[in-house]
Amino acid sequence: MKAVASRGVSKQPRKQRLAVYGAPLHARHRFLSAPLSEELQKERGVKRLPVRRDDVVRILRGDWAGHEGKVIRVDLKRARIYVEGVTIKRADGTPVPYPIHPSKVVIVKLGKVDRVRERIIERRKAVGREPGPEEPGGGE
Repeated sequence: MKAVASRGVSKQPRKQRLAVYGAPLHARHRFLSAPLSEELQKERGVKRLPVRRDDVVRILRGDWAGHEGKVIRVDLKRARIYVEGVTIKRADGTPVPYPIHPSKVVIVKLGKVDRVRERIIERRKAVGREPGPEEPGGGE
């Protein structure tokens, strides 16, 4: 019996890191997914969505745990988000936004839900669902 390869993903940590750090910007978008709050999960029917600017998030880990704020910037190159009010001071005293990894936040309120985001939600909802009797491939 032959082993099935899984889409060219290596188990070696160095190759996994290389794939993440060398990924093109359009592919890095999927690294920026964050879980939705329980209320949003029930309302939308999905567990995770990519974070966008104007989403309201709650930080779960680190020095800023418990802080809620609007996402002011999404950095695809570093795979980090910047939240309103989350700043550190430079040596000269000027405040600088502090980068946060999206896995350490939960989306509390979605920003603008346009057609693209609505299609993402519908597609993800359909993946976890079994076809019903009235749909093709379901029932008898």
